[in-house]
Amino acid sequence: MSALSIADARPDAQTGGAVLRVVVVNGSPSLRSKTMGLVDAILDTLKGMLPIEASQVDVYRLGAGFTEALERDDVPPEVEAALRLAEEADLLIAAAPVYRGSYPGMFKHFFDLVDQYALANKLVLLAATGGGDHHALVLEHALRPLFAFFQALTVPVAIFASAGDFDGVTLLDPRVYGRIETALTDVADLLEARVRRRAAEQ
Repeated sequence: MSALSIADARPDAQTGGAVLRVVVVNGSPSLRSKTMGLVDAILDTLKGMLPIEASQVDVYRLGAGFTEALERDDVPPEVEAALRLAEEADLLIAAAPVYRGSYPGMFKHFFDLVDQYALANKLVLLAATGGGDHHALVLEHALRPLFAFFQALTVPVAIFASAGDFDGVTLLDPRVYGRIETALTDVADLLEARVRRRAAEQ
């Protein structure tokens, strides 16, 4: 499977065919993981609110051209395409499992290559999974400061799910679903405004 994929596309007549461009940066080594199970729940909730086109960048599948790159000028075209996709999203979902108290190095390396100003004022939803609730600290102590550097607009409510919230990779805990709904409802007006602006531009 490609490191870059389109998960869903749902144009809507009420918005003139415009959709919200959502890009997931998946920091998990696995395509089927609790982290992506959490993302699936977020996307399903979002689909009920707005027409979306969801794309996914799997950082662990970007290849040697990504892992060996020290600077943006070093990356091959397919990695450049992944970076641009993230930079041009209307809503970026940054999703990662907790590894040794923080996000994985591959996840950080992807954002090391993102242009310093490309995420300014971009809406970013933070999502993470870990073995226990104490790992939720990664959201405020690692992920939010990372995107503060980029001057991004991180969604005020971040989403965390622990191992006990899942059956396999399927999220079950209604408390987490409630937090997802709260997070997205808080920024619904901003998301809808971006869809309408795209409709006006078409």
